[in-house]
Amino acid sequence: MSVHERKERERANRHRLIVSTARELAETQGWDAVTTRRIAERIEYSQPVLYSHFRGRHEIVGAVALEGFAELTTALRAAVPEEPAGRAAVVALARAYTDFAERNHALYDAMFSLDNGLPFADEATPAPLREAFQALLDPLVDHAHPDEPGLFVETFWSALHGLVTLTRAGRLPADRAADRLTLLVDRFVPRE
Repeated sequence: MSVHERKERERANRHRLIVSTARELAETQGWDAVTTRRIAERIEYSQPVLYSHFRGRHEIVGAVALEGFAELTTALRAAVPEEPAGRAAVVALARAYTDFAERNHALYDAMFSLDNGLPFADEATPAPLREAFQALLDPLVDHAHPDEPGLFVETFWSALHGLVTLTRAGRLPADRAADRLTLLVDRFVPRE
């Protein structure tokens, strides 16, 4: 192994360490606790080393968000059968989405609530975001207007996000979350 390969491997390991430390801090203490100073102290590197990987906190949040989108895609794909079939697939998709958000508060915030610098619905949108959107689109595409499937999915996703956000904030009673999810799916994919 060459010196260059070793240094690249060490750099990649440091990058992963920074991201995992930021995520751990956010999960245990909230995103306000995630600062470059605290990350540097935890991983025992100087702040300039962090800045050689990320220009600032928002890029670290973006790296955490990218991990989140990859994990969300995995959760959605695991919940929906290989060949999405009607309403059952959409119910499974909606439950998987809300379950993911409920299990991963800090991660979900990095993905959707915090400044993460990631472009959505743009040519520059990173692959993990596109793949997560595709995982939402696949089970819904047969129910969407043929000319606007993306718009249909964006609206469904917005409704899911709204339910998650309002429930987490205590604006909607959590004990009725399943009923709201059923109502939402019924509006987008009527019972046969």
